[in-house]
Amino acid sequence: MIERLLIANRGEIAVRVARTAQRMGIHVIAVYSDTDAAAMHVAVADEAVRIGPDAAAESYLNIDAVIDAARVTSADAIHPGYGFLSENADFADACSAAGIRLVGPSAAAMRAMGDKAASKDVMSKADVPLVPGYHGADQDPAKLATRAAAIGFPVLIKASAGGGGRGMRIVESAGTFDEALAAAQREARGAFGNDRVLLEKYLTTPRHIEVQVFGDDHGNVVHLFERDCSLQRRYQKVVEEAPAPGMTDARRAEIGAAAVAAAKAIDYSGAGTVEFIVDATTDGANGPFYFMEMNTRLQVEHPVTEFVTDLDLVEWQLRVADGAPLPLDQTEIFLTGHAIEARLYAEDPERDFLPAPGHVVAFEAPEMGTSVRVDTGVRTGDDIAVSYDPMIAKVIAHGPDRGSAIAALDRLLAELVCVGPVTNQAFLRRAITHPDFVGGGVDTGFIDRHRDLLIPSRDGVPDGALAVVAGRLLAQRGRQAAAQAAARGDANSPWAASDGWRANLQNMETLQFRDGDTEISVTVVHGIDQVSLTLPDGKTVDVEAAKGGWSAYASGNVFFAVEDGTQIRLERIVAVEEASDRAGASGGLNAPMPGKVVRVMVSAGDHVARGQTLMVLEAMKMEHAITASGDGQVAALFFAEGDQVAEGAELLQLEPVED
Repeated sequence: MIERLLIANRGEIAVRVARTAQRMGIHVIAVYSDTDAAAMHVAVADEAVRIGPDAAAESYLNIDAVIDAARVTSADAIHPGYGFLSENADFADACSAAGIRLVGPSAAAMRAMGDKAASKDVMSKADVPLVPGYHGADQDPAKLATRAAAIGFPVLIKASAGGGGRGMRIVESAGTFDEALAAAQREARGAFGNDRVLLEKYLTTPRHIEVQVFGDDHGNVVHLFERDCSLQRRYQKVVEEAPAPGMTDARRAEIGAAAVAAAKAIDYSGAGTVEFIVDATTDGANGPFYFMEMNTRLQVEHPVTEFVTDLDLVEWQLRVADGAPLPLDQTEIFLTGHAIEARLYAEDPERDFLPAPGHVVAFEAPEMGTSVRVDTGVRTGDDIAVSYDPMIAKVIAHGPDRGSAIAALDRLLAELVCVGPVTNQAFLRRAITHPDFVGGGVDTGFIDRHRDLLIPSRDGVPDGALAVVAGRLLAQRGRQAAAQAAARGDANSPWAASDGWRANLQNMETLQFRDGDTEISVTVVHGIDQVSLTLPDGKTVDVEAAKGGWSAYASGNVFFAVEDGTQIRLERIVAVEEASDRAGASGGLNAPMPGKVVRVMVSAGDHVARGQTLMVLEAMKMEHAITASGDGQVAALFFAEGDQVAEGAELLQLEPVED
């Protein structure tokens, strides 16, 4: 029996694995980087070991450091979670060499599925259907361009190693193939150390449906039904559910059997997921399905499977790693109700879902029950670090049917409070309540089709948000004034008043805030029994009455108004800023997020055209292109490849081209 388990991961998955292991009586050991020294996953563990600095390559991806941590703590098993080393065959070999059990499949199985091109050869021999494409070893760009033309556009370029949407590009025509190939290879090389790609026919109306499989060391393999993961942005999943909407029992059995055949083809042991792409053009979830890849680990979205099967997949993992056979056979596994999961990210939907790391001013999850669950590694006061994935929490709900599960998830998202970083919380609520989603009409193009409705532009700050922020500021100032009066021993001192009192003057004051680039001035009038607020449009409202359902949080001079998952950030202006402070920004291009410059594509003096890519930034495993907003000439470059930049940093200066 496993007695001492080291969890080679961080965040919510480390917390989630720890909970099950501790329930089973297993001593849990956490590992952490410098930035995670006080993280939640460290706090819940029985023991913790530092493994390196912030950079993942020097900590969570450092095989030697993880193995050393296991040795010094006498761990007899390692659970890798997902991401990082979870699908690294070299890590599996290192565990074996050290005499430590890895909670996961063999190195051979990882290698068989880790290379997407090689995995398709294995699946072809196992008669698992494949998407038409090219998976060959010849990576000559001209050869790849020729094969892409033969497949027919649109074509999907896909990194052969790795996953998570990195190293993927959709190519609509031959004219854009070379540039897309170079970008995909560069991203794949940076993320996985391997720039090999494969080509696939791009399905225009695809459904992303995956099957949870489980094997043991005794030759048993079962599936635990499917999950629909079609709602995606940037090729990464946002919402997952089980079972797949609209799938018939016959097709469920068929796709489940194909997944089991895939696992048996590589003698698979442990938890794994076989991912399929379904051509939903005519028959929705029941259209033709094709093998996409196999993830040789536990998936982020495993909680939806746990809800509909009433099983603990981490417990299964630990028992299988301990040599036990699967607890159930296929005839003993049943599908009950419907479950749906939404991933809460620190990202900005209005800025094309760019990562938005920052300080968590408040994190308050509703009380959990038998049908709702929030998996997180974040607490109030934590920081969402730029070095790692920006996921804050997984929010999951279960119901007797899909409609009730969606309603429960919507309520959960409305009640959950996450203040500080920009998040996708309001976006998630709009997505899962959209009529097309409720009706089951979801494919991977859902977000792009409905972007205007899912990400509406905000027209000003609601009255309630201004009122609750003004009220919070006044109350905060009142407490400070009371403390000052108490310190002076004169509770009646007018200098300790917080209500705008002035001798011989009207009892009013002006508060100034900044909403993004917009400055807002509101006038507070202090009456005898009430405080009113004169808004920018001239309307006067009672502060308490206007608050409605809004709540306010504060961090220094930054205030947050929150209502049902919507968050508005207002910065209080405490001093008049000179216009000259901002005058120099004209003509500059600024970093939209903190990150690393991975490519500089221009030099000082170069003439550039509107839309031309000038630089490429990388943050949280994603690339973002900095493009020219108009024709011009590069006057100056302020950063080079490899440099780290802060959000808002001026990257380069453009000058208009004179006619």
